[in-house]
Amino acid sequence: METRVIQVDEQHIQTGLLRQAGEIIKAGGLVAFPTETVYGLGGDALNPDSSRKIYEAKGRPSDNPLIVHICRMEDLAYIVEEIPEAALKLAEAFWPGPLTMIFHKSAAVPHETTGGLDTVAVRMPSHKTALSFIREAGGYVAAPSANRSGRPSPTCAKYVTEDLAGRIEMVIDGGGVEIGLESTIVDMTEEDPVILRPGYITKEMLESVLGSVREDRTMMSDLNGQAPRAPGMKYRHYAPKGILTIVDGEEERVTAYINERLDCLKREGHKTGVIGTDTTIARYRGDVCKSAGSRDDERTVARELYRILREFDDEEVTAIFSESFDTAGIGQAVMNRLLKAAGHHIVYL
Repeated sequence: METRVIQVDEQHIQTGLLRQAGEIIKAGGLVAFPTETVYGLGGDALNPDSSRKIYEAKGRPSDNPLIVHICRMEDLAYIVEEIPEAALKLAEAFWPGPLTMIFHKSAAVPHETTGGLDTVAVRMPSHKTALSFIREAGGYVAAPSANRSGRPSPTCAKYVTEDLAGRIEMVIDGGGVEIGLESTIVDMTEEDPVILRPGYITKEMLESVLGSVREDRTMMSDLNGQAPRAPGMKYRHYAPKGILTIVDGEEERVTAYINERLDCLKREGHKTGVIGTDTTIARYRGDVCKSAGSRDDERTVARELYRILREFDDEEVTAIFSESFDTAGIGQAVMNRLLKAAGHHIVYL
């Protein structure tokens, strides 16, 4: 299969090109497209064959649910059994945007899209190109991240084509994304809403609307052997090809430990890499050292993380060490992704 790449400008929507992309979805094909979070791999959410194609193209386990992307609030009622009052409040506050909500699904959504669950994850992105594409595709686009399963999610079209060229019909190249981490996921089927995956929309932001929101106790832990309740909860995700280790502790001890391990691994023939911050990165003796930004602005860290992991692959780094990040606010989302990328391999000092 030849994968066509089209370039679009979010500020000047090319309706004709997006209509062509939408026709591919309607015909049962797959199209990768940009959102404000990461690039998504889209198929017709109401067509079980399309969902099966998504799993096949990604090499994704079929019990890992897909997120249904919509472009109009009125479209939600068709794919869910009911819309709780709390969900309406969150939608008013954060849709369009990087928030996914889980509902009891209607009969319109096949189990192939939901990973066999009777619930469905739904999001309305804020990216203008994404919204226009979803509209042209019929209004319901199932889309996980547009990468081979387990790899770092793509934040630019280059990495989409690297993973999926020849497996899908089209890639919509909309340039770099704004946020760089997947959406926050909140389960609205519980009596009290539960955060299943942290993201840009933080617990504090959700509580400012609802008053109280719980966090799933396994959100930052290893879920091997358990059925995933939402996308990204199970399996090793976001992983570079090299072995990644997170090191947590006081700054001087972390720097000394990582440098000691770097020296040892280099003697063994490894090409080494380090993820640090603007204030620490110059202290490391790795072959490739990359700053994710400033701890004073962890939104920058979130935006840079997947790009850095992909660049380590480009540079054939085989052993990677990362500083840990604060687990408050969006730092929690950064640590969630790092832990999954490292297979929960973390050293505490």
